[in-house]
Amino acid sequence: MIGHKDMVKQLAKPGEAILKEMTPENAHLLHMSMGLAGEVGEAVDAIKKAVFYCKDIDYEHVIEELGDIEFYLEGLRQGLGITRAQTIKGNVLKLGKRYNGHKYSDQQAIDRADKS
Repeated sequence: MIGHKDMVKQLAKPGEAILKEMTPENAHLLHMSMGLAGEVGEAVDAIKKAVFYCKDIDYEHVIEELGDIEFYLEGLRQGLGITRAQTIKGNVLKLGKRYNGHKYSDQQAIDRADKS
């Protein structure tokens, strides 16, 4: 049986290959994705402090982070040629399949009819 360390070494795509195949378009998508992940983490941290540490929500900070999230989402959409309207429409359609009549229930959340 192969050890985890060796398995990772064998399966991880070499950085040289990634760089060789990288296009400016993919670099942009990677930049936007990494920025989005970082900003989501910052927004989550602000909410975590309010929920778990009973601190007041710093609305100014949350608004700033949500704005940054919007920035990176728009950058991703532009890089992929997708509009915000397409994104919203797709989400409404998906959740309409998941939740009959757009009404939440725990069972429908578990069943996820949009995934079958």
